[in-house]
Amino acid sequence: MSTAGRAKMMALLLLAGLSVPAQAQFSVLDHAQDGVGQIITQEGGAADAPPAPCGHQTISIASMGWPSAQLLAEIHARLLAKEFGCDAQVTPGDLASTGSSMGSSGQPAVAPEMWPTRIADAWNSGIAAQMLRPAAPTYVETQFEGWFVAGALALARPDLGSAAGLAAALPTLNGGRKVRFISCPADWACAVINRNLLAAYGLADLVEVVEPANRFEMDSLIAEAVSRNEAALFYYWQPNAVLAQLGLAALDMGPYDGEAAKCLAQKLCAAPRPSAFPPDMVTVALSEWVFTDIPAIAGYFQRSSLPLAEMNRLLAELNQGGSNVGEVADHFVAERGDIWRKWVGAARP
Repeated sequence: MSTAGRAKMMALLLLAGLSVPAQAQFSVLDHAQDGVGQIITQEGGAADAPPAPCGHQTISIASMGWPSAQLLAEIHARLLAKEFGCDAQVTPGDLASTGSSMGSSGQPAVAPEMWPTRIADAWNSGIAAQMLRPAAPTYVETQFEGWFVAGALALARPDLGSAAGLAAALPTLNGGRKVRFISCPADWACAVINRNLLAAYGLADLVEVVEPANRFEMDSLIAEAVSRNEAALFYYWQPNAVLAQLGLAALDMGPYDGEAAKCLAQKLCAAPRPSAFPPDMVTVALSEWVFTDIPAIAGYFQRSSLPLAEMNRLLAELNQGGSNVGEVADHFVAERGDIWRKWVGAARP
């Protein structure tokens, strides 16, 4: 056998005497050539996790100046680090400056609770420049205002589940006396809409409309009514801790009718017709480079819509004494995998 033949045979014998499969051998050699080491398990497989999909890029997440946006920023930062191995950084922001910055510089990378209609010019400019775009609705639901009843009353009286059914149900409550409808302050736009909606549903003579002086009085009136087990109707909006703290149940307001809504918003609406409150656009906004450079992270955010009821619960937890945003975010990650695992998908097999 020639010298070259003997060398080839020795190499084959050395390979045969090792417990690591040939595929793993090639993996080690390939990484050695790249200057990257790899740990081999006793069973012969590769122990290193797949590289983080965001590489060495830091994912900056805007934390706006209100609690729901702050909670979302902290939750996403934790999940990106935990499930994807990414370096995620929470940075302070607000609607105007964050929308403008994302549309011009691509930073921050993420705004988990962006309200584009509030900053239409900056948002539209960023979209036109192909610097940012929506990934998914921030919340599963898109209607944030509505009518509510106490949760216990909703369970006891399923006929109170929709605004359309109230005309038949209300006369059977309170011994036939008028039911209080706790609306919003008279100088808020919702006060006009509520009065017109009551007329549209034929409820004007069945309810006593209460328009509190301010938000504090509004919350106090609702809390008192719930604590007394009073059969009452309430106007409110989401996400909001009050809904979870008091256990309020939303009524089905029916479909949204744009033409009807225009009249409902006018003080002198000649012929009010039923409609749900107008939906609003609240989106997870991503800088465009996230879609092009790290599509796995873009995919995560495209699945990250949160039920409003869950955010209401998180806000209620935050309102408890001694809780802070970071602790509530930690609890969500630890306890609500039933929600966030759908966002992650098959991130790190």
